[in-house]
Amino acid sequence: MNRKWMFAGLIAAALAVGSGATYLITKNSRSVQPQERVVEKVVEIEKSPAAHFTAYQAADYPDLTYAAENAVNAVVNIEVTQQVQMRNVDPFLEFFGIPQGYSRGGEYVPREFKAGGSGVIISQDGYIVTNHHVVDNATELKVKLYDGRTFQAKVVGTDPTTEVALIKIEGENLPTLAFGDSDALRLGEWVLAIGSPFDLQSTITAGIVSAKSRNLGAIPNQYRVESFIQTDAAVNPGNSGGALVNTRGELVGINTLIKSQTGTYMGYSFAIPSAIVKKVVVDLKEYGVVQRALLGVSYREIDEEFVETFGEEYGIRETGGVYVADVSEDGAAKAAGIRKGDVITAIDGIRLGNNTNLAEIMSRYRPNDKVTISVKRDGKTKQFEVVLRNKAGKAELLSRDYVDVAESLGGRFAEINDRTRRELRIENGIRVTEVRPGGVLARARVKEGFVITHINDRPIRSVADLDRVTGPVTYIEGVYPNGRAISYSLVQ
Repeated sequence: MNRKWMFAGLIAAALAVGSGATYLITKNSRSVQPQERVVEKVVEIEKSPAAHFTAYQAADYPDLTYAAENAVNAVVNIEVTQQVQMRNVDPFLEFFGIPQGYSRGGEYVPREFKAGGSGVIISQDGYIVTNHHVVDNATELKVKLYDGRTFQAKVVGTDPTTEVALIKIEGENLPTLAFGDSDALRLGEWVLAIGSPFDLQSTITAGIVSAKSRNLGAIPNQYRVESFIQTDAAVNPGNSGGALVNTRGELVGINTLIKSQTGTYMGYSFAIPSAIVKKVVVDLKEYGVVQRALLGVSYREIDEEFVETFGEEYGIRETGGVYVADVSEDGAAKAAGIRKGDVITAIDGIRLGNNTNLAEIMSRYRPNDKVTISVKRDGKTKQFEVVLRNKAGKAELLSRDYVDVAESLGGRFAEINDRTRRELRIENGIRVTEVRPGGVLARARVKEGFVITHINDRPIRSVADLDRVTGPVTYIEGVYPNGRAISYSLVQ
């Protein structure tokens, strides 16, 4: 017998015996003679008052059923089909240690894999928000609604820097979930996580907001924007792209990742705030590309470590804000008068501190937006009106044809120092530290360590210069660490 059910059975039996004993003690204990009147004794148990420290008012305590029963209708299961190039290993050759590359057994062949995730319907005509990693490299997407209907979906657009993606199914009068205000979330506030963990569709878990504005360095993109909502609602593989809702049933976040030593839930889960999600979704829907506004500064957050290390040197005694380490020559900050050494304390009145960071705030704006930047300089606070610019250093929106060069190259990059420039006899360049499958670098067979000096005949002096190349990559020039110069021409 199942131990759980056995324990429940034992409890039931004990209650039955107890009930009989109670009944017996209400009778006269001596034997009953014929025609003798039975005397029943009523045993009354006096109720003792419990100790209450607060008054209970039902309206002051959360009832999560409303939020759960309404929000669950708009959360979908996403089945993803991916085609991956896998090495076709011959077990016979592998057993005898024969190199696979010299036979058909070493060839790479396409294999289909199935994966799963979640999504949230945000419009009645079928727009669904999910995670970038859920739909990345998908060859087919199948969406299953709460009511059991299934649809084929297409990708509208994705944003690797925020981990947000937008997909579309063809439907009418679909159930939707309204966006809530993630900025208004309070620590300790109840939230629900809804998704399809382990393919268990429409699973609902509850927790509280444990922290806000978490920057984990988890998104594998050097231009990442992270400001996660941390909760203790149980989230597992398959929850990615699902909804984080408040007690009013509003979408306040998209569940994205967990922090775990086992790969499953261990008490920490993280969601992208709806303030970021909403802006990215609008950009993907209206422009086909995320309109990223840049201030044009390199900075360091002023925390306790910064104050201890650099506080005396820079004359900074308090935490909060960001220290401007450098400004781009063609950036918005320099054009407005912001200088290296300034301390940015607020943007449009929003102070930079524990619950807000510069990357999160900037992710809400578009190129050509005007913002007021509060800066501390020489002990005084100054205000600067800044017209934000795009990745190419221009105050205009990017077109749908814009190409994210850093993403299309498919790699990671690092700055080089003066010594490397002298050794390689070059004036500028950035080093390729990783080559990812499917990108331009992989197709051109560029190896790690290669120093890119020019792209499309444009000098590349820093990693930031990749943002200023807005067209398709057709030409790459550079040099390997051994001094061998190579150029690559790509046919589109």
